[in-house]
This record gives sequence, structure tokens and C-alpha cells, in this order.
Amino acid sequence: MSYNEKLAERISKLLEMHKGIVEKKMFGGIAYMLNDKMMTGIVKDELMVRCMPEDYDTLLKKPHARQMDFTGRPMKGFLYVSAAGIKTDNQLQKWLDIGIEFAQKSPPKKKKKGK
Repeated sequence: MSYNEKLAERISKLLEMHKGIVEKKMFGGIAYMLNDKMMTGIVKDELMVRCMPEDYDTLLKKPHARQMDFTGRPMKGFLYVSAAGIKTDNQLQKWLDIGIEFAQKSPPKKKKKGK
């Protein structure tokens, strides 16, 4: 098991009321996409959440949150939340809402120009 499947089930259940969310296997885990933007995911037992740039520093100060450093370098706008910070569905939902906000409010991706 490369990611926490029980956590994936919890997330899927909490997100089922939202239309347009797509689950995608990536980075050895699973990601949840909305509007073609990764909003949250699972890496091993940790929740990964994308957030609005203006909220990043404040969210980093929350208990159980830390910088995402998947590649060995911190990635601004990406957070890891440890299992202790998502024990209840209420805690998990609060973090998922942050990812949903990111996907809904962030500007559209720039289209790549063809060769």
C-alpha cells in the first residue's frame, strides 16, 4: 500500500457532494483534482493540501501542518498535514475546504503553446 487507503475512503466520502472532483493516482499516492487543478492528495499517511498563496504562512502555523517537501525542496502553496491533524471528519473537512477554495479561486492554468 503506497498510500493510506482508509484515508482515501474518508476523503472520497466527504467529497462526494462536490461535482467535478476527479481522483488521480500520482506521486506514489492519490490526488484529488477540481477544475483540472490538484487540490488535495495523500502521500503515504499524510494529507497534502494546496492553498491560496496569501493563506500559506498562516496555515503553516496550524498544529500538525508543515511545508510539503516531496522533492527535497519546500513547495510554497503545498502543505502536509499529519494524521494527528485529521483524526476526525470535521478536522479533515476543514483541510479539504482549503484545497477546494484553492481549486475554485486560483487563476486558470496557462495553456501551453504548440510547437
